Amino acid sequence: MGWDEWEQLKADAAERGSTQMRLNQLPAEGGGGGGAQADLIVNQDDLGAVGHDAHTLYEDLRVGADIAGAGANRDGTGSTGQAAAALKSHGFETGGALETTVDIWTSQLKTVLQACAHISDHLDFSKKLHAQDDAKIGAVILGSDGGALPVSQISKYFQ
Repeated sequence: MGWDEWEQLKADAAERGSTQMRLNQLPAEGGGGGGAQADLIVNQDDLGAVGHDAHTLYEDLRVGADIAGAGANRDGTGSTGQAAAALKSHGFETGGALETTVDIWTSQLKTVLQACAHISDHLDFSKKLHAQDDAKIGAVILGSDGGALPVSQISKYFQ
């Protein structure tokens, strides 16, 4: 968006009697933009599914994207590393470039793997923590006879 276009949009908004511009937001009366019904609801199954997907992505990436270790020999050098070393030993500059590419790729792959592991671990932890919280809350709001408390009693916990 050019400066002139921005200035024209501001002028148009001022002509409509708007004293304040709203960006990236819905009006509150339309049910969006943080109204009273905008609670975040997460089910245990949702957390488990996302955590499982992150773990699956981790495993698939670990095995499939490891170009440095693909076809690795007993000495731990992969076919890509061997190709880089062979090209370099014969004086080809491509060997050094391939070696650099493998190093950068491996570094980036480790970063993505670490992020996937972090997501998976965090969601597993969150799922367990929320289950423990639910159990504690359930124990607190039971009546002395083990039955559910009436709503009038429960509402006291939120005042």
